[in-house]
This record gives sequence, C-alpha cells and structure tokens, in this order.
Amino acid sequence: MNHLKLNTQIIHNIPVDPLTGAISVPIYQTSTYVQEAPGVHKGFDYSRSNNPTRKVLEELLAQLEQGEQGFAFASGLAAIDAVLKMLKSGDEIVAVDDIYGGSFRIFTHIYEKFGIKVTYADTSNIQNVLEVMNEKTKFVWVETPTNPTLKISDIRALAAIAHTYDALLVVDNTFASPVLQQPITLGADIVIHSATKYLGGHSDIIAGAVIAKTKALGEQIKFIQNSSGAILGPFDSWLLIRGIETLPLRVEKHADNAQKIADYLCREQAIEQLFYPGLQNHHNHEIAKKQQSAFGGIISFSLKEDTIAAAEAFVSATHLFKLAESLGGVKSLICHPAQMTHKSIPSAIRKASGVCDSLIRLSVGLEDAGDLIEDLKQAFRKSGNANAFANANKQYEQISASGSIK
Repeated sequence: MNHLKLNTQIIHNIPVDPLTGAISVPIYQTSTYVQEAPGVHKGFDYSRSNNPTRKVLEELLAQLEQGEQGFAFASGLAAIDAVLKMLKSGDEIVAVDDIYGGSFRIFTHIYEKFGIKVTYADTSNIQNVLEVMNEKTKFVWVETPTNPTLKISDIRALAAIAHTYDALLVVDNTFASPVLQQPITLGADIVIHSATKYLGGHSDIIAGAVIAKTKALGEQIKFIQNSSGAILGPFDSWLLIRGIETLPLRVEKHADNAQKIADYLCREQAIEQLFYPGLQNHHNHEIAKKQQSAFGGIISFSLKEDTIAAAEAFVSATHLFKLAESLGGVKSLICHPAQMTHKSIPSAIRKASGVCDSLIRLSVGLEDAGDLIEDLKQAFRKSGNANAFANANKQYEQISASGSIK
C-alpha cells in the first residue's frame, strides 16, 4: 500500500483483529502466554519480550518512519538510553549543542562516567561537525528542529559525514514527527521519538520510540529492549496507536496555527529574537523546506529584556497557553526552558547554545489561531506593564537608598 497517502496508510496499516473482527486493536493485558510445548508458541511467550498490542504499534512505527523495525519504550528517555547502550567505553558522540535537557543529563551524568565522551557542536553548520569528528566517533546525534531554538541541520549532509567515519546518524525526530520529516529516507540510521509528544498527541501518555534502518541495527535494539526491560505496556501501546490514527490531521493543524502565530510575533516589539523554521530569515530555512513538508508546531522567542523575571512575568500572563512542560498535545502550552526543560544544563553551557534567560517556548495546539494570538497580545501587554512598574520601583528604591530623594 505504499502508493497510498500517509494518512490512508496509517489508518489501514492498523489491522482489524483477526480473532474477533474488532476494528480497534485489542489490549492484550497479559504478562505471559500458554505454550504448546517448552519453547513452542505462537510468537509470544512473555510480554516483556513481545506483546500483540505492542507488536502492532511497533510495526506501525517502522512503517511511519520507513524503517526496518520499530520499538516502543516506556519513555523518550528510555528510548534514548537503549540506543546509548549500543556503545562501549571509549566510544564518542558528536551531539547537537542545543539539545534537550534530559538528553544532556543522561549523556553527562550517566554515560560519561562509563567512558562515553560527548562533544557538542552546532550541527546546523556542517563545518562545525567536520572539525570534531574522529575515528572514535560512533554516533552523530541530532535533533532537527532542535529543542528549544529550532535549529535546522542538513540530515543528508550529516549522514554522509557520519558514514565516512563509519559512524551512525541518530536523529531525534520528535519535533517534526514522521508526518513532516522521515530522516531514514534522508540517510539517518536510527530515529528516536519522545512519543509522549506528537505521536500520542493528547498529553495522556509517557512513551518513547526507536526506529532502526536495518535489520542488523534492529536486532541490537531488540536485544537491549528485552534485556533492559523498559518496554511500553499494552494499555499505553493502545493509547499510542489511537493517537497515531489522527497524527496527520493534528500535525497539519499544529503547523498551520504556528505559522500564523509566528507571522504575528514578527511584529511584536518586545521580542528580541524569534525562532520558527517557517520564517524566511530563520537560519537554514531552505534546508527545512527541502527535508520537511511543513514547519511544525513549536515556536520560541527571546525578549529584549533578557531576564528570568521578564520571562516569568510573560509565561504567567497567558490564559490559553498553559504553563507546563512537554509539547505536541491538543492544548497549547508555554514553557520557560531556563527554569524547566533545560534547568539541568549549566547556565554557561545553556546560554552558549542559544538558550538565553528570557527564551520562551510555545507548543501551539489545535485551538483557533486568532484566539491564541489574542492571548499572546494580552500577555505582552500585561507582562510589559508589570515589568515597567517593577523597573520603575527598583530605580526609585535605588535612588531613595542613595539619599537623593527625601
């Protein structure tokens, strides 16, 4: 059915239950299975190793990303952890500098003590990657777009560099989703998702996914998944299948809303920098056009008043945009990375990667775009007035303390 459009493929690649004809995939809530004889069974012996509900999901994940095999994990970080377990002491990773805080944390506090060295580079510039590659590099690890400054990296070019050094290209495709971008078709070897986000889409599940380009890589991931045990349970697998059924419709609306909001934000005077791949002045906009079918539902911006306090005032002033971590759900969310998603990254490293104190991230939901724009407008007014009052009050206190005002 490869000739069919993606939304048709998704719906019809989810099988009807052969036992009952159920149109919804059954939840096989079982830990074990009866065997005909020791080791003789119908492909299922223990649900850590395999489960019929998870099997449908994993086959669907592979089809979505045009990979050989897919694997479902208990969280996005569990998926990342499984891929990292392919390495051995002395191996090295070249990773995008503007990386999710959880990835930085597991790299730094877990795997570096086992002898895995990680070098960070701005992978949106290919020359930066060439300068740090060496014979010990086993993974080139990128997010594109990145979290949270939405840097765009050229997947084809990075794949060519990685393969020259006999390394693998690992792409975290969470922000784009397989609806907008399929890294394996562009040369990537492994694709990772926090399936909590767009794949699930309803803020009601924690899940992760790994998709392998080849059977050999898939066998390695399968061994690690079964050995380490961080599998996704049957009910959560069913929830994720249900979320994926509407993935193309949701992602299209997310991207459409985000483009409208980004166009509006270009006119806001309080913004210092605006990050959205759909804007022509966004770095590597042309590359995004080539490897993505649309530009996604995430927008980030920094304020001219680049302070924690200014960002706090703004994120506390919205009504429709709810202050929360995560992204990709039907409801719009707002986040302050410096104090939330990227809090585990040391301040100097965070700022060097472009995540300044006032950076604010929007996960644009499925509400009416006009309503969301009005919400942001009133937040700029409210937070701007609050900051102006606070600054005036601070200046008054300083003058009073100096004795210039009696």
